[in-house]
Amino acid sequence: MKKYTITNIYEADYGCEGLREGEPLKVMVQLKEENGEVMTLEAEDAWLITNKIKEGNKVIIDPSKRLMKVVEVVAAIIKGNGENEGKILATQRGYGEFKGGWEFPGGKIEEGETPKEALMREIKEELDVKIEVEELLDTIEYDYPAFHLSMKCYWCKIESGEFVLKEHKAAKWLSKETLYSVDWLPADVSLIDKISKL
Repeated sequence: MKKYTITNIYEADYGCEGLREGEPLKVMVQLKEENGEVMTLEAEDAWLITNKIKEGNKVIIDPSKRLMKVVEVVAAIIKGNGENEGKILATQRGYGEFKGGWEFPGGKIEEGETPKEALMREIKEELDVKIEVEELLDTIEYDYPAFHLSMKCYWCKIESGEFVLKEHKAAKWLSKETLYSVDWLPADVSLIDKISKL
């Protein structure tokens, strides 16, 4: 999947005809591909504003030729130990649009952070534990209605601390047999399918 960075947004040239009544206002968006190639496409100004798409954002082009903002996140597949040996941790969102859905804990990568640094910070903020980030299991690419999620998923283990749910409603240790016992968020489902086959 090709990802682009928006380098410029400027008004479309409507020429002599101007904008027809009832027609949405269009702008021209200059995109730079990861390999350095530059291209320009037309986009509806209202779509960009509604979805908070601006210069500097990473985007993809969906099948209907609409720009989708790329949200880059990291997720921790935390392996249990002791009585939870052989299980992984699932958390239930306690906030936002997907409140109540189950997911692997994690969050957005901030500017200047590596994915592993972001994951250690997010888990400390969300669960008050220190983790060791191990190997990358998978990168999930998933289109939600208003944005594209790019989620790097790492195997992790707890180094120190006791769980405190600071942002989540609940947490469960799940075995392979109970992986499908919770209502996973759509982006996490394909990862569950992969884990169940390991």
